[in-house]
Amino acid sequence: MPKDAGANSQHWKAFANRRRDPETKREAVLQTAAQLFLEKSYARTSLNDVAERLNITKPALYHYFPNKEEILLECYRLGCGLIEEILNDIAAHCGTGLEKVAAFIYSYANVMTVNFGRCVMRMDEGDLSHKAFGEVRAYKRKIDRRLRTFIQEGIADGSITPCDPKIAAFSIAGALNWICIWYEPDGPLSAEEIATQFARTLTEGLACRRRRVRAPLNGHQGD
Repeated sequence: MPKDAGANSQHWKAFANRRRDPETKREAVLQTAAQLFLEKSYARTSLNDVAERLNITKPALYHYFPNKEEILLECYRLGCGLIEEILNDIAAHCGTGLEKVAAFIYSYANVMTVNFGRCVMRMDEGDLSHKAFGEVRAYKRKIDRRLRTFIQEGIADGSITPCDPKIAAFSIAGALNWICIWYEPDGPLSAEEIATQFARTLTEGLACRRRRVRAPLNGHQGD
């Protein structure tokens, strides 16, 4: 039986019970679509595929989302909302700029191993409408600005060696976004192990020689 068969069964059950609240059913659509985007790619997945996997009609699917693009955008909104919440927590509770960067890397790497994170980062932006493309780019710029701010804070407080924050942020983001391409849930490393190793490796090049940051154990702590 496929690995995700159990999860897919649970999503189908959300519609099998007519008394289930709309939000539960909406989440089932998103979870199912994200899984299909990973299996077949966004371009090759149709609303018919999503409806069939959920054992509902296509018209019933329109009750929750007007089109496939809106499903993808909602996946993106959920992922970015989670990241933004994490960033706010990091800014409020972490210490030095380097510790904030390490916590960012750890948390972002974990997001890149869940279906929502994996499917949106694998998409071809050329498949999006102009309006949707603009929304996605706005989310990316917002996250990039927060990461650059953490790096600039580290340079100012002496925990990060002087560098170009833009280049450093691009390097970190590029490495993190690639996780969604090669990560396999059944692989030899867990999401936790990957996040910890990425946080350690990617901060080594930023840290001043006189101090090094240890990879956070829970995403929010350094040395």
